Amino acid sequence: EVQLQASGGGLVQAGGSLRLSCAASGFTFDDYAIGWFRQAPGKEREGVSCISKDGSTYYADSVKGRFTISSDNAKNTVYLQMNSLKAEDTAVYFCAADGPPYSSSWSKYGEYDYWGQGTQVTVSS
Repeated sequence: EVQLQASGGGLVQAGGSLRLSCAASGFTFDDYAIGWFRQAPGKEREGVSCISKDGSTYYADSVKGRFTISSDNAKNTVYLQMNSLKAEDTAVYFCAADGPPYSSSWSKYGEYDYWGQGTQVTVSS
């Protein structure tokens, strides 16, 4: 059974940090790109960051310089370190896996094969 378990969300003050984790199982982790998406109330789901199977990383302009994605392949886990958080980062964060054939654009959520359940991040201003 394929599972993507997102965790690490919570309530933090603006300027603070959180680290999200995405633990994967049930598929060949090394063959998949893992992306982080978020969705705020009333807004569309948007791509936040992605790490490809070869370790290349991608970020939305809104989080560049503040968020860092990394992968521990031994643990089948991807992390999203979020620093200098802003109120506008408040959303439910999801991780997703994209396998072959790979998406032409990492931020297209419709191209991902598997999704986790989401973890709430709330940043108070």
